[in-house]
This record gives sequence, structure tokens and C-alpha cells, in this order.
Amino acid sequence: MTQNELLQYIPVGLPEDILSCKLHGDFARAVELIDRRLQSEALPRALRCCLMAEREMIVRLPSDYPLTPQQALAKIRSSVPDYTQQEWQQHLAAGQIRWIYVNGEMRIFDRFFESMCKSMPAFGRRAGVLLGGAESTRKGCKGDNRLSHAMEVMRREGSFSNRIRIRASVRIKDECFAPGFVRVHLPIPAACEQQSEIRIEKLYPENGQLSPENAPMRTVCWQEEMQTNHEFTVEYSYRHTARWHDAAEPDAPAEGTLPPEAQAALAEQAPQICFTPYIRALTAELTENCATPLEKARRIYDFITLNCKYTYMPAYFSREEIPENCARTFTGDCGVLALLFITLCRCAGIPAQWQSGLVAEPDFIGAHDWARFYIAGRGWLYADVSFGIGAVRAENEERRKFYFGNLDPYRMVANNAFYVPFTVPKQFWSTDPYDNQLGEVETDTCGLRYEQYTRSKEILSFEEEI
Repeated sequence: MTQNELLQYIPVGLPEDILSCKLHGDFARAVELIDRRLQSEALPRALRCCLMAEREMIVRLPSDYPLTPQQALAKIRSSVPDYTQQEWQQHLAAGQIRWIYVNGEMRIFDRFFESMCKSMPAFGRRAGVLLGGAESTRKGCKGDNRLSHAMEVMRREGSFSNRIRIRASVRIKDECFAPGFVRVHLPIPAACEQQSEIRIEKLYPENGQLSPENAPMRTVCWQEEMQTNHEFTVEYSYRHTARWHDAAEPDAPAEGTLPPEAQAALAEQAPQICFTPYIRALTAELTENCATPLEKARRIYDFITLNCKYTYMPAYFSREEIPENCARTFTGDCGVLALLFITLCRCAGIPAQWQSGLVAEPDFIGAHDWARFYIAGRGWLYADVSFGIGAVRAENEERRKFYFGNLDPYRMVANNAFYVPFTVPKQFWSTDPYDNQLGEVETDTCGLRYEQYTRSKEILSFEEEI
């Protein structure tokens, strides 16, 4: 069993004393208690695996929360000088400022300010922050108009294609580099309904091993005895086509056996896609009196997009019960929101899968996650709940409805599954064991974390094809 496979045992849960230490932020004591438990030969295998995974999660957790409340307030006031203590308390109470206890004291999430600017457009304007990407733009801006143009073309023509070329790279930071074995993974376009004419244009070094085009998480992998530090780079091109699906049409109950791919997309998948009592109760409430699977899926989509707020999240590695916590807090980023949609759909008997990779626009590129779901008689449809929430922020109801059933043509799909091994599997802890959008690096002794290597990605060319 690899280290990343240990994470499936997280739902076993921590012993009470260790959990108390974790919640209080006494992480050193929690690790000490775990190490003591792991010395026992009588420890059940499932609990041992859970403790080993939790130990790594606990070690990583504090790095996402480096700021004291005073430092966080100072950061806000450097951009919004008149920001008040009362506003601070209101935003804390509303869940707009993420925090945990570290040694009994409040510590604030490092990206809290950017999260406030994105989730609260009025605050973003007040702070003078303009976020990139069409999903983040405000009503009437260039990105808003770009997505409206894509919707119009897709309805009129039935599809909309773009030919895109991207360069991506990783490099170990010089201060973290030591000569020796290195294994590097970078995501590349995978075969799927949306993508065709996939070409790997350049590799450096040239001996990178390509995963099959249908790999669930497709990468190029280098394995090298490095004597001097250097960059690992891939350039690729592909044609991305978004097809129009009219998910607003009424749907009749459909009979028949699900295809194997859809059947597999109904199952729970520990540690995150789990049908907990709350998930089951919420699913039953949302889908009550629904006549068809499509109506159930639409109810789930509407619940998330009309009630949840987009907020940046700490690393998924240290997060437990991601979908359920999203359903409790009504906050999350693109992946968290997609996982909630997928989990609720599966619990309702609707096949649902993960997709992720990049948003790839002519003037913006960034990591992104979304979902697709299967409706008999229609096949696979798409749901991008974070873009739906972005449409709510932009006061664009037509666009919110569009992202139930459809995607825009500004994407790169690298992953068609959640929490699966690479073709060349990693041997040590991943930076993100559930998804891969930015690349992974490991040596012969450990997996590196994001702070130990740099990542870059850029659009080299973009050609619209209608």
C-alpha cells in the first residue's frame, strides 16, 4: 500500500484524546500521541492506517494558517484603511474568514484576503482588487461578455471549439535541491468527449514518459538521477470542443441498464465521497417529489449555486469530510463544490464523475475542477457549480442555468477521475493526492510540497474555431 492509499482510512476517525489535541491546535501533542499508539502491535490495521494518514495531515495543517488576527487585520487595512473591527467580527461570523486554533490561539488562513475579494464583489471593489479569469469578473466586464458570447455561439451552432497551445513547467527551488533521484509528473490533456487532436509539441528533458491518452489522471513523467538542478517542461496543443446540451427541457423517466462507466460512478469513494447520515438526509430533502433523475440533479445544482459562496480553501490534503463540511458551512472552492455535487448526485442514484485540469482563456490560465453526470437517454452532461456561483455574483441568471448541463470551451481536461494513481505511480505522499493540476515532484526518500518547487503555466497560442 502506498502512502496516498492510507487516506481512504480517514473515516475511521481519531481516538478522543488525539482529536481533542487536533481541535485545540496542539499539533505537537497530537503527533506524539499518534506515535505512541503506532508502537502498539495490537493496533487494528484500519486504525493504524488512519493514524498514519492523520499524522501527515496534522503535520501539514498549520502551514496554511500562518497569520494572527492582528496580522490579518493589518493586511486588510493596507488596502481598505477604513475597515472596522465590527466588519471583521461580522465576516468571521459569516464564515468569510477561515481560521483554526494553533496552540489554543486563532490563526487565519493565508489566502483569506483574496477569498474575501472573490466571494464579496463589493469588498473587492473597495479593496481595488481585480481578479483574473472570466468566472471572477463582474457583470458587463470582458470575461462576462466572453462567456455570454460562448453561450450564444453554442446555442446557435451546436458547438464551439478552440485550438489551444500551453506550456507548463516545474522546477525544484535551488535551496531545496540535492543531487539524486527525482520523479516529476506534469498534467497533460487527456482523451475525452471535449478534446481531440492532442499533440505533445515539446518535452524537456526529451525522455518524459507519456501516460496513455485515456489515463484517468494523465501526466508526463520524468525519472532522473539529477546532478544539477533544471526545469521540467512540456508544451502541448489540443482542440477543445464544447457542445450544447439543452438541460432545461423536461425529461421523462428512462428505463434501461446503465453503461459500466456510469454504473461505476454511483459508488462511495472514501475518504471524501461518503454517504454520511447528513448527506443522506440532505439528498432526500433536496430530491423530494422529483419525478426524474434530471430534476433531482437540477435541484442539487440549484441548492449549491444559490446558497453557497465561493471561498479559497486550504490544501485538500489536510481536509476531512470535504463534501459534508461544504454542506455545513455553505462555502468552498471549485473542487469542494464539485465534490458536494458529485456526492449528492451519487447518493440520489445519479452517476456523477470528477473532471479537472485548467481554465484556458486567451488571456488567463488557472487550475479548475468541475463535474459531469449521467442521464439515461441523454448521456453525460456537465455541471460547473463554481461557475454557476460566479454567475450569481455577476447577476447573470441565464449563465447560471447554462452551467447545468454545459461547459464553456475554455478548458483543458487532464483528469477524468478523483483520487486515483498515476500511470507511473507515486511512492510517497502527494502534494495533492486527490487531483493533479499543477504537477508533483518526489525524490527517492519523500514527496516534495508546493513550497519546495515552483510551477508555471502559460497560454502560447489561442485560436477560436466556430
